[in-house]
Amino acid sequence: MNSEIPRPPPESPTLPPSTGDGSADRVMLEGPRSRVGEFVTLLLVLRDFLRGFRVLHFVGPCVTVFGSARTAVTDPHYDLARRMGAAIARLGFTVMTGGGPGIMEAANRGAKEAGGRSVGCTIELPHEEGANAYVDRSVRMHYFFVRKTLLIKYSYAFVVLPGGAGTLDELFEALTLIQTGKIDNFPIVVMGTEYWRELVLLIEKMARAGTISPTDLDLIFVTDSVDDAIAHIRDKTIKPFGLKPAVTRSLPWLGESGFRRT
Repeated sequence: MNSEIPRPPPESPTLPPSTGDGSADRVMLEGPRSRVGEFVTLLLVLRDFLRGFRVLHFVGPCVTVFGSARTAVTDPHYDLARRMGAAIARLGFTVMTGGGPGIMEAANRGAKEAGGRSVGCTIELPHEEGANAYVDRSVRMHYFFVRKTLLIKYSYAFVVLPGGAGTLDELFEALTLIQTGKIDNFPIVVMGTEYWRELVLLIEKMARAGTISPTDLDLIFVTDSVDDAIAHIRDKTIKPFGLKPAVTRSLPWLGESGFRRT
């Protein structure tokens, strides 16, 4: 006896405007939909990428700082992120974050206070209200995976401060891409040694168990010293990749514009 999987009813080729509740990811991940619905999702993903490419194309080489949105201004890790953001800016990089509060705000704030460039790539979530006050340029995404791609695409190094599940996701995304050769061997600096102590022990356990290579331990540099972190980033990026200031011409007829402070 032949049987068929019931097909979902046809859907309209247009979707309602985003409500900012993160529903775009939920719709995409809830399972198969009609061909028209899937095509519309594809167009919305393309729109997210296009918007991100246009906004971030001229920000220059970045260092992305990951960390919790829930970190209070009085937390010592906020001050650490602020000092790190300033140091990254003085090194000549643009500081990129997820654009939200907490650690992200602190890194953007430090960069701006140091006179450097500061950008944010935000995500639509019910509890986040857009970019923090310290970004010079920002772009808002509907899809988490697009946001993660952009945060990695424009960066030559990654700094990971204390955070939750999202920060862990971003850390291991970057680590996996480097480990598998999908991106170059960019440095990953983990700061907040006491907070991450058990995680570092777990990664070392993985190496002993053979689930990762012992050389993968060299992909993470763990420190609480801003000076040591900056020296590591300098040695692993500027020299190996020959980074130097460059001027890129924008094309206004494509809706592009060079980097300007807001």
